[in-house]
Amino acid sequence: MQTILHRGAAILEHSKNIPNLNNVSWDDIRIFLACSKETSFRKAAVKLNTSSSTVVRRINHLEETLNLRLFERLPEGIIITDEALLIKESAELMEKSLVDLLHNRSQKDEDIEGEVCISITEGLGIYWLIPRLVDFQKLYPNLVINVKCAMESLDVLRLESDFAIHYQESKNPDLIVTRLASLHVYPFASEDYIKKHGIPTSDDLGTHKFVIMETESIKEEEIYAQLLGLDSFKKYVGIKTNNSPGLFYAIERGAGIGALPTYALALNAPVIPVDMGIKSSLDIWLTYHSGVKKTPRNAKTIEWIKSIFNPKIYPWFADEFIHPTKLAELLPPEAQINKNNNYFTVTPFNH
Repeated sequence: MQTILHRGAAILEHSKNIPNLNNVSWDDIRIFLACSKETSFRKAAVKLNTSSSTVVRRINHLEETLNLRLFERLPEGIIITDEALLIKESAELMEKSLVDLLHNRSQKDEDIEGEVCISITEGLGIYWLIPRLVDFQKLYPNLVINVKCAMESLDVLRLESDFAIHYQESKNPDLIVTRLASLHVYPFASEDYIKKHGIPTSDDLGTHKFVIMETESIKEEEIYAQLLGLDSFKKYVGIKTNNSPGLFYAIERGAGIGALPTYALALNAPVIPVDMGIKSSLDIWLTYHSGVKKTPRNAKTIEWIKSIFNPKIYPWFADEFIHPTKLAELLPPEAQINKNNNYFTVTPFNH
């Protein structure tokens, strides 16, 4: 594929400044092709399931890298330039080569079969892993993924599960432990709650109520007290639960303010961030037995798990905290987040 990209660059040999192809990614080419076919940045963004601003930014980057104007911007849309038509031809060859490569790969992956067991925290399992798992299982129809969602990890050393994705780092030397990502949590509330009660400050909680998570490993009442510099947080707690869907449901229905992953807003969850000067984060760890990776199905599963926690694709998993309102615009096209459908939780029952 890189060879084909060099063919496209050969078109520019008349220029003294040959472009640095290390700065050109497949996603840049993919966006360029979408724009050339849709004749509109907005339509291309819809096609790619991303924002218009992202498309414009990536096209500007590509033009700057290639030192070439690719599109004429007009009030009614965009028109590809004559020089860019030549690049489009090579880009389409790239696209065809990639399709052929994926087709050949899928034929070789037919032997990926059997059952894989993943133990994962309830929130990550329900709201993040399973929505991504649907497409992964479609790629490997002979593979059975057994997802066991619980706040406490199953014992991978005793093979109660093949993989564990949790917030505690195992110190057992017989296990392979990989830090996957950071999970940032932030206060959220429903729009109705904010309209009724307003937004509290860190030093004036007033009559506000909070919905908190309490498990053996997560003690949010203590965490809030520590973050806010209080001796006790008890009088501000309205609902306490050990269940992630229950936590989100209560927040969504206006029971109070509660901590949710920052990606909630990027997934179009019907809540808004509450800026009261506090935030926290957790490390996400992948743990498995050293012998697990030897089977093709487990090796493929490890590869997939790491991909869905990749902070370069999903910026909310980066070590650096990013405010929830800024996350959606940072999503690259390959994130494939469908913001038009709410996969974050079930719609609450209306009485």
